[in-house]
Amino acid sequence: MKPALERILLVEDDGDIRAVATMSLEMVGGLTVLACESGEAALAAIAGFSPQLVLLDVMMPGMNGPEVLKKLRELPACAALPVAFMTAKVQPEEIRALLALGVIDVIAKPFDPMALPDQVKALWERV
Repeated sequence: MKPALERILLVEDDGDIRAVATMSLEMVGGLTVLACESGEAALAAIAGFSPQLVLLDVMMPGMNGPEVLKKLRELPACAALPVAFMTAKVQPEEIRALLALGVIDVIAKPFDPMALPDQVKALWERV
C-alpha cells in the first residue's frame, strides 16, 4: 500500500505565494512543508528533509524551475522524486513543453488555497 503524502518541498521565489501555499498545505491539508525561496536553497535543503513530492515554480531568478528539475534528477536520491510545476504560464503549448520535461503535472497559478491540498493529494495518488 502506498504511504500517505506527508512531506512536500515547495520552491517559490514570491514570498506571498510561498506563504499562502505553505499555509494552505499545512493548515488545510495537514502536510509538512519545507518552503524554499530559490532553487539553490531547495537543492541545499532537500537531503535533510526527504520530501515525497516537490512543487516547483517555473520562473525564478537565478536557477529557473526546469534547471532545478535537471539538478534534482542528477541526485541519486531524487532521480525518481515526483515533481509538479506551478506556473502562471498555462497556454496549452507551454503546459505540453513543461510536461515533456518529466513532471507529473502542472498546477496553474493563481491557485485556490482551499483546493490546493486536495489537488496535490490527487497528484500523489496518481504517481
